[in-house]
Amino acid sequence: MTPDPVAAVNAAYDRIEAEGRHEIWVTLRFREDVLSEAKVIAERVAAGEDLPLAGRVIAVKDNIDVAGLPTTAGAPSYLYRPTSDATAVARLRAAGAVVIGKTNLDQFATGLVGTRSPYGAVRNAWDPARISGGSSAGSAVAVALGIVDAALGTDTAGSGRVPAALNAVVGVKPTKGLVPVTGVVPACYSLDCVTVFARDLALGRLVAELMSGPDAEDPLSREARADVVLPPRPRVAVPTAEHLAGMAPGWREAFAAAAASLAATGVEIVEVDIAPLLEAAKMLYGGAFVAERYAAVGAHIEANRDQIGTGLDPTVAAIILAGAAPTAVQWAADTATLARLGAQGRVLLDGCDALLTPTTTCHPTLEEVAADPVGVNSRMGRFTNFANLLDLASLAVPAGFVDGLPFGVMFTGPAFSDRGLAELAGRLLAPSIELFVVGAHLSGQPLNSQLVQAGGTLVRPATTAAAYRLRALATTPPKPGLMRVADDGAAIEGEVWRLPAAGFGTFVAAVPAPMVIGTVELSDGIAVPGFLAEPWALESADDITSFGGWRAYLAADRTKGTMTR
Repeated sequence: MTPDPVAAVNAAYDRIEAEGRHEIWVTLRFREDVLSEAKVIAERVAAGEDLPLAGRVIAVKDNIDVAGLPTTAGAPSYLYRPTSDATAVARLRAAGAVVIGKTNLDQFATGLVGTRSPYGAVRNAWDPARISGGSSAGSAVAVALGIVDAALGTDTAGSGRVPAALNAVVGVKPTKGLVPVTGVVPACYSLDCVTVFARDLALGRLVAELMSGPDAEDPLSREARADVVLPPRPRVAVPTAEHLAGMAPGWREAFAAAAASLAATGVEIVEVDIAPLLEAAKMLYGGAFVAERYAAVGAHIEANRDQIGTGLDPTVAAIILAGAAPTAVQWAADTATLARLGAQGRVLLDGCDALLTPTTTCHPTLEEVAADPVGVNSRMGRFTNFANLLDLASLAVPAGFVDGLPFGVMFTGPAFSDRGLAELAGRLLAPSIELFVVGAHLSGQPLNSQLVQAGGTLVRPATTAAAYRLRALATTPPKPGLMRVADDGAAIEGEVWRLPAAGFGTFVAAVPAPMVIGTVELSDGIAVPGFLAEPWALESADDITSFGGWRAYLAADRTKGTMTR
């Protein structure tokens, strides 16, 4: 059912007033103007138009143009008033989304902290004493606080992913060029991506898909390619232990738990040395590529040097002005080095469908960033800085809490692997269900592949409570039928498998008669879904309870040289 656009807008403004977090915004539209727009959207829906984002309220980072609203990129001296929407914004509005305002950011999208702005430091949604992360600070916090359904950011070094992790929302960083950057103030034009924040993975991906597609005004925009279909048992790399050193207390353990949860959905986890990727990450600010930042807004800072320390952030200005120093020779050398590191990384990740890492390394306080603005910022980009340099897609998702603060992980993969990354993230985010099996779905048995294909993974061997009988059914392939009895029951051996909720539903829907999924009590007193059989199929079936399980029955049957059919 389509949400009511008018009610959604009113709820957003009520939430803004209740939160009182004015540092989120650079420009906020008048409620009455947005309500008028929402009423038109409601009328179009009532007339039968298909508007997939009708009733959705969004915010836009203030380095992305929205017609009629000023664009500042976080610098009052840079302000201009665009007459048209950025391509990404225009596509979302065409789909029924309503924009309520422009959000605060690290000035000129230079930073991962969210504090480098004359409009104020954006405080974290969970702990106002800590940073929001940047540079897309306001967008992430507006989503996390429930003010908007989704928000646009940009990402050159991790600005669409780090704030997602620190505020417990989803951050979608598409493959470079999938979303045109027409109407976006460049940070590094060849590396910039328009990104999405949302509390829901499906909505985040929908917004990204609706923005995607070539644009004649952006020569670096490109068409999506068909995603590689994930295998039944995807293979995901994780960093080796040395690359996880130096993270905030408890974060390594939280990452290990996230990797274990992903493995429980049927994903194979392998450790990989990602040193070449981390070396490439250092080149984003430490190499000649920072020259792109000077090419973007260096002239503006040069012309307004008198405002450094007031309207222009000193840290940002220093970074961008330093971009005038690299020579063409350095650029050529760094390009060659980057190509080498990228090739090494591809070799190390060969055979893996994605790389899973923590999104960032720590969650600093505002005071810690003020004391060491460059050092803290550089540590936060360890796992994000290399993605756009190496033309990789990436997706950040929440992965729990450590000491009451959000912890997030990130899936990174080759260009155009966006949908596959979303599928993997969905496995991690989705609830899982345990299933007890006793026969042809056991490990090594003929139908076990059906469990694997549904995303299942073996949890443990298990035994039922001593309240069941087992019979050999006349099916192809041979299967046993488990039934609970009031008297003369026995314990039956089997296995517990874990399936993602979606995979469980698909699997159960395909279970043929006479098999059914019911509730089975295990020997430890826990009740789980499990295979049972319909009574009519059990009436004439041989009782094989004395064997204690299907495998023992098959072994005994082979010993006798016969096979029950």
